Amino acid sequence: MSRLDGFISRMHSQRAVLNHIKEASMIAPDGVILEIGLGNGRTYDHIRELFPDNRIIVFDRAIGSHPDSTPPEADLILGDIKETIAQFSGRDVAFAHADIGTAYPEKDAKTLTWLPQSIAAALKTGGVAASGLPLEHPELEPLPLPAGADPGRTYFYRKR
Repeated sequence: MSRLDGFISRMHSQRAVLNHIKEASMIAPDGVILEIGLGNGRTYDHIRELFPDNRIIVFDRAIGSHPDSTPPEADLILGDIKETIAQFSGRDVAFAHADIGTAYPEKDAKTLTWLPQSIAAALKTGGVAASGLPLEHPELEPLPLPAGADPGRTYFYRKR
């Protein structure tokens, strides 16, 4: 599969999971959402459209998003995500979305030493997570992917 086809598959899969979460009413209107990795802001913009009443707190190293897809300053946490996300441990987050994979196995392996634990610690019981990287953690139960999502392109979990 070409890198372009892989990217398209990942984006279709990501959108399928996000839309499923909305359609299945898996997040309460007052639930906090974490967007881990802002990038250009496309996914943040989609989440904001799907969940207009939820507070969405975004993490990244630096702002690189399009101005129309940049969160308000109060909801943007800049710095090393491994460190900044720690403040959300025990905060009963309703949904966490992480798209910080690099496609470099050695870099992603380092991210996976802290990301699953950080997400599990932030989510409330019954909260959901979607990630471009697998989140192997005893508190995170894998959920079946919805139609339109390709296995291995996105991962979907509920906190036990």
